[in-house]
Amino acid sequence: MTAEFEDLLRRSAPRVLAALVRRYGHFDTAEDAVQEALLAAATQWPVEGRPDDPLAWLITVASRRLIDQLRSDEASRRRAAPPASSSASGDDDTLTLLLLCCHPSLTPASQIALTLRAVGGLTTAEIAAAFLVPETTMGQRISRAKQRIRGVRFEVPNDDRLRAVLHVLYLMFNEGYTASSGPDLSRPDLTREAIRLTRTLRAQLPAEDGEVTGLLALMLLTDARRGSRTSADGSLVPLAEQDRATWNRASIVEGLTLVRDALSRHRVGPYQLQAAIAAVHAEAKRAEDTDWPQIVSLYQLLDDLAPNPMVTLNRAVAVGMAQGPAAGLAVLSEVDSVLSNHHRLHAVRAHLLEQAGDPAAARDSYRTAARLTTSIPEQRYLRSRAARL
Repeated sequence: MTAEFEDLLRRSAPRVLAALVRRYGHFDTAEDAVQEALLAAATQWPVEGRPDDPLAWLITVASRRLIDQLRSDEASRRRAAPPASSSASGDDDTLTLLLLCCHPSLTPASQIALTLRAVGGLTTAEIAAAFLVPETTMGQRISRAKQRIRGVRFEVPNDDRLRAVLHVLYLMFNEGYTASSGPDLSRPDLTREAIRLTRTLRAQLPAEDGEVTGLLALMLLTDARRGSRTSADGSLVPLAEQDRATWNRASIVEGLTLVRDALSRHRVGPYQLQAAIAAVHAEAKRAEDTDWPQIVSLYQLLDDLAPNPMVTLNRAVAVGMAQGPAAGLAVLSEVDSVLSNHHRLHAVRAHLLEQAGDPAAARDSYRTAARLTTSIPEQRYLRSRAARL
């Protein structure tokens, strides 16, 4: 099976699942039917050739498998007509599935986990790593979430549900931009899907929301740097060393326009502030031109508005760049106990210690960070930094 073929099936799976759940419900049974359809495609397409509309083919086959599994004759008759093509409805089935996964009957953690599994296509192990919990615990959480939304139908989201949806899209993008595990630094399929869904959500909302616009701007400004984050051999290139001439200018221009529009017309929110920080980086032609005091101010606003250990961690980096490594280390101490097992805490500490002229302590922190991360590119980068010291 070619990589292109595997990528097609992987990208299609969430959309096929979305179509089935929207039409039939039966989340668990629909997942099984989708897996059978993917297996049928893997078996038949190499021999018979790829159909003209692969997505419609998968939806049709999965629908038939689902109907076969439904024991009620009445239910089967009611649902017996599978969709004829992937474009039969103007609605975005994947967005519908996303909103369903963020149903208010679920806890925020379950909403995120289920969406990353069903819409994002992440494995249970990958989601568990993102949540810093055992894989068995995450598997049970996802299973319970599926049971709770069985039979639930689509509803227009309220403000609380919209916040949950935005948080899920944010996490999906982050997992795509910096994969929590595996041989590759990023998963472009996830970042593309997160951007696509955020665009769709923004277009379909009855009244435009500033935070939706802010999140889309953040994604575009961040994703613009993706191509410069790795060298030819796949090694990680930190922000300060990236070739900014290779950044995607079209994404930057769109992102800057969106964040300026959102900040001028809406009450400020966390995603708009993060987008504003990304905009400051994007506007600096060279790393040394970065307006670090402005970034510190924006992170302070963000920390006040939406306190979060990772925000404080990022603020420590900015403070270190604007006021010196000792000041950055002082901020970092605020999250020592909360993030002691997270590799980014030790990576940031290593960077600040290196800047402060303490190579031995920096080397130890780089090694600790490398041991804690499950991302192979990050491991290589952190170990190389330790070796240089």
